[in-house]
Amino acid sequence: MITVIGSLKGGSGKSTVTFNLAIWLAMAERRIAVIDADPQGTLTDVLEVRREEGFQPMVDRLDSAQMGDRGNLLAEHEEVLIDVGTASMDNLRRAISIADRLLVPVPPSQADIWSTQRFLRFVESIADKRNPEILGFINRGDTHRAVRESDEAAAALVSLPGIRYLKSRLAQRTVYRRAFSEGLAVFEQEPRGKGAAEWNALAAVLYADILS
Repeated sequence: MITVIGSLKGGSGKSTVTFNLAIWLAMAERRIAVIDADPQGTLTDVLEVRREEGFQPMVDRLDSAQMGDRGNLLAEHEEVLIDVGTASMDNLRRAISIADRLLVPVPPSQADIWSTQRFLRFVESIADKRNPEILGFINRGDTHRAVRESDEAAAALVSLPGIRYLKSRLAQRTVYRRAFSEGLAVFEQEPRGKGAAEWNALAAVLYADILS
């Protein structure tokens, strides 16, 4: 399966989500590869840190040029994750055109809801033949119960046509940034922490077949 982690807005946590997913799938012994189709290269950077530190398992990183051969990608890998944003609109279009599904991390703000609406229209304009499934979830959500912005954003996301809302949320936690900077997934950094628990809940929804 080819899963594109993308959106039209920067700062949504796409690279962090892609990296954690990749390590989780590698630990599940899936034949997994990633493509860093964002010229900023954040995913490439964290994988290099992981390699330098000697952490296992490692994940194969493919060149973005290989997005042109969907058949070969799926022949050699069970799962392919593509991290892409608007820094390269050509790469974004190519990634969407070969995707089986799109995963959209949505931070809890009205601006991000508007951006998600525009992204859905963008996908519809170029992916009508493949018609990939689009999944959205709240990322970098509130951790304080008195703050209701995440719930409000979730309610807005539910109401958007063309996207399936996932109830699992990832909160705005320091452990995500700390783990990422060290080349570790959040569930490696603090296996018993809240971040790991919410991550495992999201992964279980995205890859229920692995756990069944």
